[in-house]
Amino acid sequence: MIISKQNRRTIYMALFQEGVLVAPKNFEIKHPNLDVPNLEVIKALQSLDSKGYVHTQFSWQWFYYVLTVTTTTATEA
Repeated sequence: MIISKQNRRTIYMALFQEGVLVAPKNFEIKHPNLDVPNLEVIKALQSLDSKGYVHTQFSWQWFYYVLTVTTTTATEA
């Protein structure tokens, strides 16, 4: 999926500032906390999950994304 650089930067900044990000399983709305379509948030974080940078947990129609330990140590260096 093609995501604009501005939206991708917004998603990544929110993730790296907090270390976690949540998104409801609703692909037709904007993300509740970010001014980005929710589908783009989910797809960007799915990409990071496939690369091993975040851990994904799904519960009660919400996606929970948490940075992995290797990601946080690599960004601190």
